[in-house]
Amino acid sequence: MRGKGLITAVIILTFAALMTYAVVSLQVFGESTGVRPLGEFYLKNSYFGDYSARSPEVVTSILWDYRGIDTLFETAVFFLAIIGSLTVFRLTREQEKEVKNVESAPTELTPIVKDVTKVIVVMILAVSASIALHGHLTPGGGFQGGSALAVAPLLIIAAYSKYTLEGHGMDKTRALILRSIGLLGIALVALVPLLSDGFIMQNQPIFPAEIGGQLIGGSLIYYNFFEFLAVGAGFTAVFLLLSIPEEKFKKILGVKK
Repeated sequence: MRGKGLITAVIILTFAALMTYAVVSLQVFGESTGVRPLGEFYLKNSYFGDYSARSPEVVTSILWDYRGIDTLFETAVFFLAIIGSLTVFRLTREQEKEVKNVESAPTELTPIVKDVTKVIVVMILAVSASIALHGHLTPGGGFQGGSALAVAPLLIIAAYSKYTLEGHGMDKTRALILRSIGLLGIALVALVPLLSDGFIMQNQPIFPAEIGGQLIGGSLIYYNFFEFLAVGAGFTAVFLLLSIPEEKFKKILGVKK
């Protein structure tokens, strides 16, 4: 066991040394102060020009403008995975009522943990919204913001219980409704350019780059918002299903042991 650990450490150190040599000596990422021609192309066409997104955040611009259809299909794959998870744990209305029926007081963590969770949840909601709504200006976007948002209900389930989250209005049905609104919003933003003789998912000049002097990146902010909603709600629905007590499932499925 000790010998295996030593071999692993040697391999890791060797790999780190080779990577350091490649980065420093071979300049695999180019000059640190220069921009390669491809980088210049994306910078110019993501911020300047009549048909650019006018977004200083080039990554988001590339994701939704230059390879928007690809991003749309990637998003579809993710939501198919969510739908698959929901299908596995699908319950009838009667079974849903049985799951929501609290037979005994749910186990909660200590008051200290619960109070800290309240503060952290508020911070998560604010930060995740900022990540999503500023995705056209700084690194981030709808998927990253939605993933961060989903941590909030997960913490509430862990510190309190799933029944607390459902008691405050966020049950599986509402999470699925929010997720559907997000998906519908993404589809509508993608199709709107067709009404103005544009192309599907075309950004400029269909969508204004600025509103009230504030740079919004045209359609980028709308994509980020709706994906933020869809990802956060989708994960929340799955977390609620996974947090159903095991004994409830066994009772529903008729398992004796």
